[in-house]
Order: sequence, then structure tokens, then C-alpha cells
Amino acid sequence: MTTSRENGSLYTQISNKIATIEFGHPASNSFPSVLLDRLEKEINKLSEDDSVNIILLRSEGEKAFCAGASFNELIEIEDLQTGKEFFSGFAKVINAMRKCKKLIVGRVQGKTVGGGVGLVSACDYAMATDAAAVKLSELSIGIGPFVIAPAVERKMGVDAFAEMTLAAHEWKNAYWAKEKGLYARVFETIADLDKELDLFTSKLASYNPKALMEMKKILWKGTDHWNELLDERASISGELVLSDFTKEALAKFKK
Repeated sequence: MTTSRENGSLYTQISNKIATIEFGHPASNSFPSVLLDRLEKEINKLSEDDSVNIILLRSEGEKAFCAGASFNELIEIEDLQTGKEFFSGFAKVINAMRKCKKLIVGRVQGKTVGGGVGLVSACDYAMATDAAAVKLSELSIGIGPFVIAPAVERKMGVDAFAEMTLAAHEWKNAYWAKEKGLYARVFETIADLDKELDLFTSKLASYNPKALMEMKKILWKGTDHWNELLDERASISGELVLSDFTKEALAKFKK
């Protein structure tokens, strides 16, 4: 079942110390600003919830995992402040995931673009199906994946990030993404993915919560400057989206 709500949907279910966050949007599970804000707040809330040991992040349906930021909002940006605020949405979510006291596991059932790749990169562990190809298409419309770059570089390395960014028109398949470290495991079917995720998350949630929390700190060591860094990157994107190049590119995409 997929949502038809214009601003998307976000639901959390807590069971056996696992909090499952499921987001959805009719436009291939893309994120309008209001939905990013809700996701940030939900992650912050679960970080402090003693009944939760780990978080599972997933999206609705069986097709795209996440198509990135809302295209409709992107084409409506007309000033620097609005542009920065728009790109700050993913920055705030990535920072919330980074600072969250709970380990976050990603379930990636399908294609992922732009900011969606940033979300998966900010997970502490991710499993996917072989349909979960990735693409960073930002350069093709005159901007760049600046906000998500630190998360993608940290997870996959600068070379893989460059390969995806510069080949902005290319999809990279799920096995390539696994080889580069984005996914821990790749499965042929969603049923196989979910079966393994159930086993993995149940085991993980049964471990000492203090040990899990300390492990989270170690995994994200050296990222304390990301609040400022991602804020700066949002400013760069907010400026570029106002360029003539981007305005023309977006107009073509809209047609």
C-alpha cells in the first residue's frame, strides 16, 4: 500500500526493541521539506527512547526506495534563503542519523537517487535487493550532491563518490554499490531481503544497548564538524539552484 498524500507519510512502529520508520510519497518516495522535517524529529525522538535499541529505516511499496528531494519544491525556489532551507532538509536528517544514539539499519528495496543515496549512506548498516541501483544525477541539472557528499564519501570512499557524481547520467547497480560498501548484503527478492533483515535486526536488538551506543560513537568518530559543514554545503546548493543553467535544466525536466 502506498500513500497518496501530497506531503507524504511517515509511520513508526516499535516492537521487540526495534523501531521501524516507514516513509512514503506518491512521487517515488521523494521528500518534500515537511516530510524531511518529520523524519528528523522522529529520529531525534527515538534516539532518546529507552524502549528502542535499534532503528530500521524503510520506504513504502516495492519499487523506488527514494527519489531524493521533491522536484516540485526544487523548481519553485526563487531566492537564496529558500534555496538554503530546501537543501538543509537532507542536511538535518543526515545529522540526526549521525548523532542518533541508536544504530540505524536501512532496507533498500529499489532504485535510489540523490538525497536517497545520502540517507542510505547515513545508515550504519544497509541491505538491499538487486533492484536497488543508485544514481547521483545532480550535476546534470547544474547543482551537485554537496550536502550528502560527506556521508557518501565516508561510506563508499572518494573514488566511488566521484564515479557516481561525474557520471551523473549513469545508474550503478546494487552489486557495484555493495562492492563499494554502501550495502552489506544484496538479495534477489524482497522476501529474501525481509527474511534476513528480521534475523539480523532481532539479533542486533538483543545485544547490550550500552555496547550498541558505544559502537555508534566509534563508527561516527571524526564527524563532529558536520553540523557546520553540511550547513555550508546547503548554502552552495541554494546558490547554484538559482543559476540560469539550473533554471533552464529544470524547465526541460518539467516538460
